[in-house]
Amino acid sequence: MKRIVIFASGSGSNAQHITEYFREKKTAHVVSVYCNNPNAYVAERCKQMQLPFHLFGRKDFYETGLVEAQLEKEKPDLIVLAGFLWLFPSSLISRYRNRIINVHPALLPAYGGKGMYGHHVHKAIIENRELLSGITIHLVDEEYDKGRILFQSTVEVSETDTPDTLAEKIHQLEYTYFAPEIENYLLHQL
Repeated sequence: MKRIVIFASGSGSNAQHITEYFREKKTAHVVSVYCNNPNAYVAERCKQMQLPFHLFGRKDFYETGLVEAQLEKEKPDLIVLAGFLWLFPSSLISRYRNRIINVHPALLPAYGGKGMYGHHVHKAIIENRELLSGITIHLVDEEYDKGRILFQSTVEVSETDTPDTLAEKIHQLEYTYFAPEIENYLLHQL
C-alpha cells in the first residue's frame, strides 16, 4: 500500500477529504499531516481522525533539516500539498522529484505564482471578469505553480459570484477530483 503525507496550512478540509477517501481504498493511506501554522484548524481535524500531526517552523523547514529527517522516517511514496503556502526547499524537491503534487484554485498558468492563493485568486478572477475558473492539479517543482499539469477541471464564473461564492465552487471541484486524481497518479504514473 502506498504511503501519502499531506502538507497543509489552513482549515484542512482537503486533508480530511483525502484521508477519508483513502481509508476506503486499498491503494494508499495517509500516514501523517505536516503543518506550518500553529493556529490552523487542520490540527483539530487530525486529532479527530487520529492522524499523526507534525507542526514545524520556517527554520526546521528551510535550515535545520528536521522536516526532511522526519519525512525520511515516514518514507512517503507521495507528498500532497493541500493548501500549503510555502515554497518547497530545493533539497526536498530533488529528493522527491515527481512525487510532490499540489492543487491550485485556478486554471494554471493563469493566476499562479507567489501570492496567488485562496481569496486572492478568486478576487482577481472576478475583477478581471473571467468566464471560467477551476482547479489545476500539478506536480511541484522549484517555482510556485510551474510544475507539470496533471489535471484541470472548470467551473463557470457568474456575474453574481463573489470571491466567497467562487471559493465554494472551487472547493467542490477539489473535493470531487483531488483524491481520485492522487490515486490515479499513484497507480499509473509512479
